[in-house]
Amino acid sequence: MLDPRQVKTVADARQIVEHRGLHHIKVGLFDNDGILRGKYMSRDKFLSSLEKGFAFCDVVLGWDSNDQLYENVDVNYTGWHTGYPDAPVRILPQTCRDLTFEPGMLLFLCEFDDKAAEICPRNLLARILQRAQGLGLEARAAFEYEFFLFNETPHSVRAKGYRNLEPLTPGFFGYSMLRNTVHAELYHDLLQTCEQMDFPLEGLHTETGPGVLEAAISVTSAGEAADRAALFKTFTKVWAQRHEMMATFMAKWCNDYPGQSGHIHMSLNHLDDGRSAFFDADADMNMSPMQRHFVAGQQALMPELSAMLAQTVNAYSRLVPGFWAPTDATWGNENRTTALRVISGSEKSQRVEFRLGSADANPYIALAAALGAGLYGIENKLEPEPMVRGNAYEQRHAEQLALPQSLGQAAGILRRSAAAEQLFGRAFVDHYAASREWEEREFRKHITDWELQRYFEII
Repeated sequence: MLDPRQVKTVADARQIVEHRGLHHIKVGLFDNDGILRGKYMSRDKFLSSLEKGFAFCDVVLGWDSNDQLYENVDVNYTGWHTGYPDAPVRILPQTCRDLTFEPGMLLFLCEFDDKAAEICPRNLLARILQRAQGLGLEARAAFEYEFFLFNETPHSVRAKGYRNLEPLTPGFFGYSMLRNTVHAELYHDLLQTCEQMDFPLEGLHTETGPGVLEAAISVTSAGEAADRAALFKTFTKVWAQRHEMMATFMAKWCNDYPGQSGHIHMSLNHLDDGRSAFFDADADMNMSPMQRHFVAGQQALMPELSAMLAQTVNAYSRLVPGFWAPTDATWGNENRTTALRVISGSEKSQRVEFRLGSADANPYIALAAALGAGLYGIENKLEPEPMVRGNAYEQRHAEQLALPQSLGQAAGILRRSAAAEQLFGRAFVDHYAASREWEEREFRKHITDWELQRYFEII
């Protein structure tokens, strides 16, 4: 019997569906905000779509995470002016997975085609991977996520107005053997779910804060790493709700605790011989000239691409000194106070950890930004600023390394970035920047508790 991991071609996909006798199959694609949008598709429709593709309403590229249409911002691709037509979509046989929660059911990921491909997040990353291949390089990556678990349901959090929520466990207790043993059944079930759905974890532990966990997804090719990350976030939330809990990947849900990161580990190998392009045994920190240029590109473009890495209004609440998130585009060797952490090791382990991204970021867009910036550094043979030693928060850095302090500011910088246009195309930059401007504008329509407490009586 064909295993979902063996499905690579249209013929393979047809064979596994026919062998299982499925009447329906699940298909889905990821939108701007990294949300999986999809549906059940009948067997006949699916088999036909494998060959010819199918159509999906392009509104999923024209609305926000709350299904609100982008309006009064510069979104040209889709909108009331186009009538929200269908856009062509192709099914990707190699993404076939068992759906653990629906025995026998299969999930296939899709991506937009034709004009919509210019702004589709998965296509965006694919273009950056093609850029790497053009340089004779293969990118590998792995994502790490922090997320909080609550003894709540979608109904209870709304009834409580998102206040006084009950975390799965109390207190600060990082790397706790007590917590993961008391709740061993939950840990085992999540680990098994990740294995079965082919986004296996190489590590899972408690982080510092009530009910917070950190998961390290196993390393793989960069394209597959983004698929794994996006599916991990989606189905960890499914898993939690099926256990009468809720998981949140919000960048910072409470001022009392550190924010939730979405760190990305990256390396490059030469296509011709498979050897590391980052490792040089004779160099300081085993850091090859190519890795140095890669880090320099990431450092130079980080302020310009921040909107692709910190993608929500809330994400900028995380970027404050002393809370394990960067405030400047700094780099260091094994230094977790910097934005870029060079990890020196063997040829297999030599890599860089990109620490700006938050847990709420779209994995495809975040990886495209981080990897694209590194390739830009290689292409232009950039050199990094001096390495930070010690606590980066206590030091002054070059003015050009300062990161944007709000989503609106970051979106404006992205829109004006010549490097972003070169890497990602004008269509994507304009569409995505407009979507972040929309997000900032929606936030400004609302009055926060902080404003009421500060101004209601006194001002």
